[in-house]
Amino acid sequence: MDILSRLHRLPVGKFHYKLLLLVGLGWLFDAMDTGMVSFVLATLGAEWQLSPKEMGWIVSIGFVGMALGAVLSGSLADRIGRKGVFAGTMLLYSVATGLCAISWDLASLLFFRFWVGFGLGGQLPVAVSLVSEYAPPKVRGRFIVILESFWGLGWLVAALASYFFIPQYGWHSAFLIGALPVFYVAVVWKLLPESIPYLLNKGRVEEAHAMVSRLEEEAGLAVVAEAVVNEPAQKEKISFARLWQPPFARRTLMLWLIWFGIVFSYYGIFTWLPKLLVDQGYTVVKTFEYVLVMILAQLPGYFTAAVLVEKIGRKATLAGFLFACAVCAYFFGHSDSAAMILVWGSLMSFFNLGAWGVLYTYTPEQYPVRFRAYGSGWAGAVGRVGGILAPMAVAAMVGTDGGFGRIFVMFTVVLVAVAAVIVWLGEETKGRTLEDISG
Repeated sequence: MDILSRLHRLPVGKFHYKLLLLVGLGWLFDAMDTGMVSFVLATLGAEWQLSPKEMGWIVSIGFVGMALGAVLSGSLADRIGRKGVFAGTMLLYSVATGLCAISWDLASLLFFRFWVGFGLGGQLPVAVSLVSEYAPPKVRGRFIVILESFWGLGWLVAALASYFFIPQYGWHSAFLIGALPVFYVAVVWKLLPESIPYLLNKGRVEEAHAMVSRLEEEAGLAVVAEAVVNEPAQKEKISFARLWQPPFARRTLMLWLIWFGIVFSYYGIFTWLPKLLVDQGYTVVKTFEYVLVMILAQLPGYFTAAVLVEKIGRKATLAGFLFACAVCAYFFGHSDSAAMILVWGSLMSFFNLGAWGVLYTYTPEQYPVRFRAYGSGWAGAVGRVGGILAPMAVAAMVGTDGGFGRIFVMFTVVLVAVAAVIVWLGEETKGRTLEDISG
């Protein structure tokens, strides 16, 4: 039995849940850092007397860094391994976030936020590739959606920290809290395993064999004595052109359109949400309370998607959640009471974040191991372009007559278009092993 078959036959057990927790906490810290900015904007903008355009740049500059980080670290992870890049990017964004707390003007804050984004963008595709390559095929989708649920927990931590600290200690405190993951880097370096498919692809067969043997022993399975690899590790120069050659061109086009649309809508909505609600007449504290409720609604969205992604498949779940989110966004933008804001905002959050979980499952399933992180990184990078443009688009509408409603009509149109792309170009990947991907 070859090494990958042995890896796939392992029952879901302590090792898989430990891996999910280790990577998930990194994911939580990513989300906490991203979420802090949305809460900081409402107070920082007033203290520094920033225009909507300047506040838009605080968000967008992070996505410039994310786009570059996603491409460069995705390529690096396929060359030197998932573990080192995961730990290195966490160290980078933690330190940069702490430096944001001592920013003395807009230019310095933008500089630090760029490097925060670079680290964040670099970590996400690497994390997904690592968990995808260890999770058994029958539960891989569920595992990735659960991994993505840590994003909702991270935003929840950001909302709670902002609610209790920003009104008392100012926006600096939020960035200091966002720097705490620096202490987690050593834990990751010590405990996180390297990807088995990556090791095999690099010809490190004995190392992969030893790791799988240990997992077999822990699971109570018979340990296979001989290290067998069905096919020699494929050596191929990673190139951008490969993403646009058959059979990957259709998949790449689909992923780029989905990522652009979902990032545009998510960050356009949620990074501006506290500021938009303050502009609608709600107090800062009341706004934080409303956003906290909406963030809590993300968690059942993830868990519902985790069930559906293995029941009805990736394609139907992703398209359905995005279309439902589009409907909710429209009615949220036309809500005329606090109750309707909470109802439609919570439903919008439920479906949007559930869709994110499915997307992170679906993306690495489009590419083979030899350039999986690279392809996923490019998809994420194109998505970050949406994150750059969305805050600017919202900033242009803030304060205009009917601006609140028109902002959410824009997001409705984008989300419907993305759902249509999935129906048109998507293919179902439920039940496949990652080694089934051809090309």
